[in-house]
Amino acid sequence: MAEIVLGLATSHSPQLRIAPEQWHLMIEKDQKDPRFDYLALLRNANPALKQELTEEVFQKKYQACQNSISALREKVAATRPDVAIVIGDDQHEQFSEENMPMFSIYYNQTLEQKARAAQGRASWWNVAAAHPDEVQRVSPAHPELARHLIRSLIAQDFDIATSNKIGAEIGLGHAYTFIINRVLTSDSMPIIPIVPLMLNAFYPPNQPLPDRCYNLGKALAEAVKSWPSDLRVAVIASGGLSHFIIDEDLDRMCLDGLLHQDVATLRRLPVERLMVLGTGEILNWVTAAGALEHLRPDLLNYVPCYRTPAGTGCAMGFMQWG
Repeated sequence: MAEIVLGLATSHSPQLRIAPEQWHLMIEKDQKDPRFDYLALLRNANPALKQELTEEVFQKKYQACQNSISALREKVAATRPDVAIVIGDDQHEQFSEENMPMFSIYYNQTLEQKARAAQGRASWWNVAAAHPDEVQRVSPAHPELARHLIRSLIAQDFDIATSNKIGAEIGLGHAYTFIINRVLTSDSMPIIPIVPLMLNAFYPPNQPLPDRCYNLGKALAEAVKSWPSDLRVAVIASGGLSHFIIDEDLDRMCLDGLLHQDVATLRRLPVERLMVLGTGEILNWVTAAGALEHLRPDLLNYVPCYRTPAGTGCAMGFMQWG
């Protein structure tokens, strides 16, 4: 039977791909974001946050994050799994309000990545688009495992949507390209095939609840175990933690639950706080935890990367199970 031998979780924020001296470019983005009231956040923010906004602090936090990503990549190289199941979320890259599945698995042979296009003016987007990993490439998927997971999860009472085509304009979503480019690619190992598992962590009204996500992870582990193969599998959560409004208390609650394998806490994470903008990507981590109960968790780092005095930014987290 197949075996899950490794678990990883990592943030995938643009701040991980933008040099710290250019984080200030995201201030305008946050000030104009229609999804929250920046001025209200600013009025109610802790004045001490200003100490977090120096170039020295930005540089220190950026380097800590890069070191953690390198450690995850080294863990993959040392473990050498045969395939990785990547749990991420789609942000209008393949799905839209016309059709937004709660859970979906991709089951074709290959995954096409498109390089981001610059938008013609100085912005955080253009800086991220200029990152060296923004290349056009085709990566291997694993349709045999994907089809097995689909069948097994349906048998375990999960209604799984499926996809076997990547939209030509945008290509594979960033939750997956980040993992391929930054975690699974190195000079010391071949590219590992992945199975993309999508959770709707962002868009109401059909975001899954933490309890359902944990159960999905457990069902995923059973599905892998029932696959008649001797392949070694990694499970990787992509995204999070709290953003674009950082909630350190919620992050700590989640991380403590993961580290202590406190299933009750993970199942009962406060939904009203999870469903704030990108913070829902924590559900990807909860799903991974359900699949990784048999492995020992280890927190590599937690780095709340504030970028404005209003408390906006992205809280970065990096974990491994082994």
